[in-house]
Amino acid sequence: MTTQRPRPAPAGAPRHPPAPPARRRPPTARPLLAALLALSCLLLTGCTHHRHRLLEPIPVPRPPDTTAPALRALVAAGAPGAASLVTRGGKFAAARFSAAGVADLRTRRPMERRDRFRAGSLTKTLVATVVLQLAAERRLTLDGSAARLLTSGHRTPPGLSRAALAPLSRVTVRQLLDHTSGLFNYTDDPALRLTGPGFAVHRYETHTPAELLRRALRHPPGAAPGARYAYSNTNYLVLGLVVEAVTGRRYADEIRRRILTPVGLTGTSFPGTRTTLPRPHGRAYFRTGHRQVDATDLNPSWAGSAGEMVTTLDDLNRFFAALLGGRLLPPRELAALRDERATHGTYGLGVYATRLPCGVTVWGHAGDIHGSYARTAASVDGRHLVSYHLNTDAPGPRADGDAVLTAEFCPKPKPGPTSRPGPGPTPQPSPDAAPGTPPATGAPRAAAPAAPVPAA
Repeated sequence: MTTQRPRPAPAGAPRHPPAPPARRRPPTARPLLAALLALSCLLLTGCTHHRHRLLEPIPVPRPPDTTAPALRALVAAGAPGAASLVTRGGKFAAARFSAAGVADLRTRRPMERRDRFRAGSLTKTLVATVVLQLAAERRLTLDGSAARLLTSGHRTPPGLSRAALAPLSRVTVRQLLDHTSGLFNYTDDPALRLTGPGFAVHRYETHTPAELLRRALRHPPGAAPGARYAYSNTNYLVLGLVVEAVTGRRYADEIRRRILTPVGLTGTSFPGTRTTLPRPHGRAYFRTGHRQVDATDLNPSWAGSAGEMVTTLDDLNRFFAALLGGRLLPPRELAALRDERATHGTYGLGVYATRLPCGVTVWGHAGDIHGSYARTAASVDGRHLVSYHLNTDAPGPRADGDAVLTAEFCPKPKPGPTSRPGPGPTPQPSPDAAPGTPPATGAPRAAAPAAPVPAA
């Protein structure tokens, strides 16, 4: 078989056909492709250590530990333990926790940020907030009669007749909020046995709001309604009943629905008759006479809407930030909250102002109950706060209750050649001081063997 040879190409013809011309990318394609590759390298693979660090969240600096010396001074004055939480600029993730002493004298466990504790009269500020919300909704008026609300509402208090409530007919909601009602303070009734040797025996007894109010109304009023300021737990006992009469729900349920859930206060509760604290918690030490009693477990039903709340330092800061920042009240009611004219600068409608030695004014409240003292103070806009807690209600006569606030809100000036100390302002009277008493330093109530629900 023969093979035919290919014919030679004509002279001058190319030996192979020409390749088609290559497609040229647009002039911007190569830089764009390079940028996309670099970006994917940065986001997905972290090509270099330097580029990876660019993606790390920038840490928010914590405030300086300004309160530690004041906390140590409170422990030196007699408190087993003291703890504080500072929030600046509304940055809760960067809050500064400080502590001194111990939460438990037996185990020597330190104070912890997550600890639950009884907050006493700090309960009042939450009750006042709900009442002012109801006023904003026009479901009650601040200058309306408390007796009329209780007898015509959805839920008339059981065990209280119209005749029994007659002394409240001239008392307004506003006078209950700012403690100018003149009503006798039911926790001062010795038959309750909240102090002295009878406390240990009667600490687990259950009391109802109706029973406590009847006890208060058996005593003559200290003054005519609106005549003068006199701190009385009876006022907020009645306000809790007013909330229930107007809404048809328990006051604690209204607080949970209107405040705890919206603000995210997960460590706050209202125990009712429950005698134990939710975990984690330290111990609470109550001084009666010359003895120190572990008062961690007790039935707080005698305190009720005047002071039964259990909370944490974080929740206190978040609540007051939301309140003073305008998240819980419209502007009109927020202004009323801070209106202290009726009490001549002593108490608003659930909060009070404290003027510190450096001239700074802060807003907040305090509370004490057997074995526990707590206080919160904040700037007027709620963006700068400090809350602190002691696991005793009687740290000693040398304790300065304003020292923690002063340490945080009155930073010491850096020494300089021209710096000279100036005169400080006259301190305000404590909100529980009777008219005519000299200005107090704001220290937690101490030295007295009795310390029921706080007189802030």
